[in-house]
Amino acid sequence: MFNPHLLYLLFSLFIPLSLVTIEQASGSNWPSYGNNNFEQRHSPLTQINQENAGQLKLAWFFDTGNRAGLQATPLVIDGVMYVTAAWGVLHALDAQTGEELWQYDPKVPREESYRFCCGVINRGVASWGNSLYLGTLDGRLVSIDRDSGEMLWSTQTTPAGKAYSITGAPRVVETDAGAKVIIGNAGSEYGVRGFVSAYDAITGEAAWRWYTVPGNPADGFENEQMAMAAKTWTGPWWEHGGGGTVWDSMAYDPELDLLYIGVGNGAPHNRHIRSPFGGDNLFLCSIVALKPDTGEYVWHYQQIPAETWDYTATQTIILADIEWQGKTRQVLMQAPKAGFFYILDRATGELLSAEPYAKKVSWATHYDMETGRPVEVEGQDYAEGGAMVYPVGIGAHNWHPMSYSPDTGLIYIPAQHVGGELKQEENYERYPRHWNTGVNTDVDMHNTQLSQTLMQTFVEGQLLAWDPIKQQTAWAVDYPLIGNGGTLSTAGGLVFQGTVDGWFNAFNASTGEQLWQFPTQNGIVGSPVSYAVNGKQFITVPAGRGGGLSQIIGLQHEVTNVNGRILAFSLNGESELPPIPKMEIPKPPPMPDVDKATLSHGAIKYSRFCARCHGTTAVSDGAVPDLRHLNTYWHENFEAVVLDGMMEKAGMPRFDDVLSSDDVYAIQAFILEQANQDYDLRYHRNWWTETKQWTYDKLAQALKSLAELQ
Repeated sequence: MFNPHLLYLLFSLFIPLSLVTIEQASGSNWPSYGNNNFEQRHSPLTQINQENAGQLKLAWFFDTGNRAGLQATPLVIDGVMYVTAAWGVLHALDAQTGEELWQYDPKVPREESYRFCCGVINRGVASWGNSLYLGTLDGRLVSIDRDSGEMLWSTQTTPAGKAYSITGAPRVVETDAGAKVIIGNAGSEYGVRGFVSAYDAITGEAAWRWYTVPGNPADGFENEQMAMAAKTWTGPWWEHGGGGTVWDSMAYDPELDLLYIGVGNGAPHNRHIRSPFGGDNLFLCSIVALKPDTGEYVWHYQQIPAETWDYTATQTIILADIEWQGKTRQVLMQAPKAGFFYILDRATGELLSAEPYAKKVSWATHYDMETGRPVEVEGQDYAEGGAMVYPVGIGAHNWHPMSYSPDTGLIYIPAQHVGGELKQEENYERYPRHWNTGVNTDVDMHNTQLSQTLMQTFVEGQLLAWDPIKQQTAWAVDYPLIGNGGTLSTAGGLVFQGTVDGWFNAFNASTGEQLWQFPTQNGIVGSPVSYAVNGKQFITVPAGRGGGLSQIIGLQHEVTNVNGRILAFSLNGESELPPIPKMEIPKPPPMPDVDKATLSHGAIKYSRFCARCHGTTAVSDGAVPDLRHLNTYWHENFEAVVLDGMMEKAGMPRFDDVLSSDDVYAIQAFILEQANQDYDLRYHRNWWTETKQWTYDKLAQALKSLAELQ
């Protein structure tokens, strides 16, 4: 009997692999998340270069129809672009014109949004043969036909009912034993146990699973590594989950046949709650090398034993062969949250270098190269009172991908300077459906402008060109905000990066000189790619802020009501963006007659349960509704939304498990306070508000000077 699946299998095994290899070498395609197994994010195309970059024009744009955030890296294969948007919706576009060819919606249940850490975002898909592979927010791995957009198979990769999610892009590893799709997950803040899994690329059958932290010893250990790791944990750690999720970066070396995974932070963040009697807590914050066919452990390097600052090893892993101390070394390089740039021998895991790339690192003085361990600064673990820590868990570099140019030998990092005070949470109580960090997140701040001034004082973004050989900065470009997009380097001597305040930039890769800039009408947090169609080179970037940093901290400038878009540029582009629609800010209802204690209670409850989506002090980034700008209808139904789940099907979860009617009333009063302040400043500026603004500007200058002295 004719078996179409067998025909597809044969086609996948023999024909497409050679095509992908050829196109990857030529640079006309961008076939995987990092453009190759080494995850270097470098394009060999040279048509767009230092001499003509200033002539770039918009060639086309595609409107996703959604404002909920774009963090994707597009793939481009044989003239077709595959890019994910909010809720994991996958769009196939003509890469030359931007015309949509098909759309696949994984139909993630909106009512489950409570367990998605940092927005309803997706960072992209993987490709192999004629299939695309998508990880969904609710933990599924889906195989999709690349030509038709039809689903081929779907498998649940995470335990049902647990607060796992997937936001990262899968990877496909091709070996002699066949192709496997590798996928991790997120959810440490909710108290899950991390793992990475592999699935057969053709059938979707599970191949192996490797846990990153040990479970309950009473249940037995899956392998000898978990038994070894358990000796480095204390107390009933399994009751907290442990964390260690593999939520983003991976890389693969086909010569060594090693898969490298980055392991995340602990659950909860605070090690004194998670593992109260000490211990290194393997394999948190580690790079782990596995055999991709079997999941067999080969080696690990733990960057930060017993991490307690929400530091992770999940940021971009780049593989390269470099000249190191007189000989060529096969290395793995990473610039994660903690602020140190790590270079490892990727065959053995030996630490070769760990130098600070961040503007300021306060938690450790240096690394002891004999032991490979950091030398921590006493008191920075916030066990006894508060500690001003640089960088905080937002990181000196977060998930936004960095790139490496073999031409310049430089790594281009979306770096940032972020400090903050950490305090241990007293009387820690775990909430199953909510964040559990063990860190006091209460913020009792009522003046929006003052709070935003404070936030601006202690943050600064950078595009940092790091020389891994000299172990120092080659050049840097400063930005006023953090959370800026990923980078792309090209053989044309260029580096491209978008910023969260709405610009797409091209720089000289050797000097940092800015050569071109384009106003995108929306913030950029996603990553650019380059490809060619019919001999024409394009540079493409998703423009749409949302998720993670920009969502949590809000933005200290005006945002637009523009949907997320895919923007493509070429040397002879002839397209234009439409005018920005005018934003109408409704007049808020008057403030209720409440006392300061109620407002303070509302501010604290807001910071604990609302800020991670709607922004600190209710200042939104525009990707989710700005609660200061709600109309009367929503205020009249405020309790129904927050407690009764009136908008669950639209993605707004209910909070009746942790909030009472009195809590909700206090939160609403706090939001109305912020709304009236904002409205007054927008439409009733007078001598007092002008003087107030001048006062805050002066305060910002004073605070910045004070911060620099610390």
